[in-house]
Amino acid sequence: MIDFTLSDEQEELRSTVERFARDTVAPVIGDLYERGEFPYEIVAAMGRMGLFGLPFPEEHGGMGGDYFALCLALEELARVDSSVAITLEAGVSLGAMPIYRFGSPEQKKRWLPQLTSGEKLAAFGLTEPGGGSDVPGGMRTTARLDGDTWVINGSKSFITNSGTDITAFVTVTAFTGDGEISTIIVPNGTPGFTVGRKYSKVGWSASDTRELSFDDVRVPAENLVGERGRGYAQFLRILDEGRIAIAALSVGLAQGCVDESLRYVREREAFGKEIGRYQAIQFKIADMEMRAHTARLAYYAAAAKLLAGEPFKKEAAIAKLVSSNAAMDNARDATQIFGGYGFMNEYAVGRFYRDAKILEVGEGTSEVQRMLIARALGLPPS
Repeated sequence: MIDFTLSDEQEELRSTVERFARDTVAPVIGDLYERGEFPYEIVAAMGRMGLFGLPFPEEHGGMGGDYFALCLALEELARVDSSVAITLEAGVSLGAMPIYRFGSPEQKKRWLPQLTSGEKLAAFGLTEPGGGSDVPGGMRTTARLDGDTWVINGSKSFITNSGTDITAFVTVTAFTGDGEISTIIVPNGTPGFTVGRKYSKVGWSASDTRELSFDDVRVPAENLVGERGRGYAQFLRILDEGRIAIAALSVGLAQGCVDESLRYVREREAFGKEIGRYQAIQFKIADMEMRAHTARLAYYAAAAKLLAGEPFKKEAAIAKLVSSNAAMDNARDATQIFGGYGFMNEYAVGRFYRDAKILEVGEGTSEVQRMLIARALGLPPS
C-alpha cells in the first residue's frame, strides 16, 4: 500500500519553511511586490537555511537531501508568495542543477558551493524572442569555436534570476553546428553580454526576469557544459525535473488560496452572518481544497518516480498540468470569495491571482503538457 505520509525529517523541513514563510516572508513581501523589488534579504535568509542546497550532496556544499525536499520547500513558500518561491525554484532547478547534472569536475568545484549556499544565483538561458514552445525551431543564438574560445551571438528572453546583484552566470543554449545545440556558461559581466532592464510583469513582481543579448561574447572553450551537441537533451531533462518543482509551487499557491479564504470567511459578514456559513461559499472552498489535494498527490507521485530512477516524463507533465490548473482555478475562486477586496493588491489573493496565470505557461505550456502525455500514451505526433 502506498504511503504519502511525510517522514519526521521531511515534516520538520516542511514546518520550518512554513514558519519562515509566515514569519519572515509574509510581513514584508507585499511591499516588495508592489515596488517590484528583488527580495535580497529573504534570499540571503533562505541561503542560510540551506534551501538552495537542499537536493545537492554535502561535497558540493549542499544539504544532502533530494528533489522532493526542494518541492516541499517550494510548496510552503508559495502558500505565502510565488516571487520568492520561483526565485528558489529557478536558482536550484535551472541555475545550479545543469552544472550538477552535466558540468565538469572543475565547473562543479568552481560554481556549486556559491550556488548551493545561496551566495550566488545562476540562470538558464533557453527561451528566445522568436520561439517559446518550439525551442529548436525558434532558436537563433549561435556559438562558434575560435581556437580555444566560444564566440556567442544572439538573444534570450524571459530569463529568471539573470540580472540580480548576486547573479554569477547564465547557462546559454546555442547552435554550435548544423542542427547541433550545446550549452555554455557565460559569466555576468563578460564583455558583449548585456543584461536588459527588468520586465514590467503582470505577476511575480518581486522576482527578477530579463532579456539578454550576446554580441560577439567570448568565453573559454572549457565553459561548455557536458558534451558538445547534447544541449537539447540536457535541457529536456532539466525541464522534466523542473515541471515537478513548478507543480509543487503551483500546489502551494492553490493551498494558499484555501488558507486565505478560510481566514476571510470567518471574519466577513453578509446579511447578518459570517459568509462561511453559506453553503455556496462552503462548496467553493471544498472544491478548492479538492484541487489542491489532488494536485499535491500528482506531484508526490511524479517525484517518487524521479527519486526511484524510473521514467517520469509523463507523470511530471500530468503534475504540472493538474497543479497549474488548480492554482488558476483556486486563485479565481478565492478572488470571487473576497469580492472587491480580492481586487486589491494589499490582500494576498490579489497577488495570487496575478501570479497564477504564468504557471500555465512557464516551463512548458499546458498545451505542451497535453502533447507530452499524448505521446507517452503512444499517440502519433500531430
